[in-house]
Amino acid sequence: MSILIYAESADGKFKKVAFELASYAKKVADTLGTTVTAVSVNTENVSELSNYGVSKVLKVANDKLANFNAKAYADVVKQAAQKEGAKVIVLSATTDSLYLAPIVSVGLDAGFVPNVVGLPLSTSPFQVKRTAFSNKAFNVTEISTDVKVLSIGKNSFGLFENAVSLTEENFTPTLNDADFNVKVESVEKSSGKVTIADADVVVSGGRGLKGPENWGLIENLASVLGAATACSKPVSDLGWRPHSEHVGQTGKPVATNLYIAVGISGAIQHIAGINSSKVKVVINADPEAPFFKVADYGIVGDAFDILPRLTEKLAAFKAQNA
Repeated sequence: MSILIYAESADGKFKKVAFELASYAKKVADTLGTTVTAVSVNTENVSELSNYGVSKVLKVANDKLANFNAKAYADVVKQAAQKEGAKVIVLSATTDSLYLAPIVSVGLDAGFVPNVVGLPLSTSPFQVKRTAFSNKAFNVTEISTDVKVLSIGKNSFGLFENAVSLTEENFTPTLNDADFNVKVESVEKSSGKVTIADADVVVSGGRGLKGPENWGLIENLASVLGAATACSKPVSDLGWRPHSEHVGQTGKPVATNLYIAVGISGAIQHIAGINSSKVKVVINADPEAPFFKVADYGIVGDAFDILPRLTEKLAAFKAQNA
């Protein structure tokens, strides 16, 4: 009766979130006196998971699963859970898993709690803390079903190494044509060095940058910080940046350790989508910009003056402390 996680991967390699889920599941498994099993799809090297507490990996190799398909992947997770007799299934809060989780829950007749931000407060009854109202509040949710599905908020737990021995097992779930009624025609990938999904730091720009020709200021700062670049909705709508970089409630939600917003006024939809970030820094020439009300640190001034100086100072600090 192990705890099951779905270990997300891309291009045959695990995403950072897979290790965060493993770290979380291991802590819960220790409390319940059980172990952690992961199911992976078309992943090359699964041994990395053992560093974070995974004792067993069910390896699925199927060319039809080359692109994410919520129905098919949900069937994979469902059958893996049934095979292992898992009573707790842990998923992430990535875009893929947000589609996946409800289907898995229905398939297993399980209670589902999204946006979980900590270890269970109690296991009998089973209670977890989660964010609510667009990350403006928390609530404690009790799950009374036999099987439970948890979706863990990104960067809400962290990575904790806890090496264990690992068993690898090939797993061939039964998939049928109905699983592939939705077909992927194309996949648009961000060309940035660091993806928004895996980034601990995001540098985001808005219309205050005045045009795509000035985006080098954002990219230079992101390069020094090892950060992903992002943008507000108006910027992607104007075609300055690809839609894959649009963050906010109507774009990609982010929960980074550090979010730097440059020239973004702070529409409620944008703030709702980034509000789970731990530290928010706002740079804006307008001292009345709404974003300052939720910022941990604010800088009032011209981004064209501030960003080059900030980038230079950070690069010098990084060089001295390398």
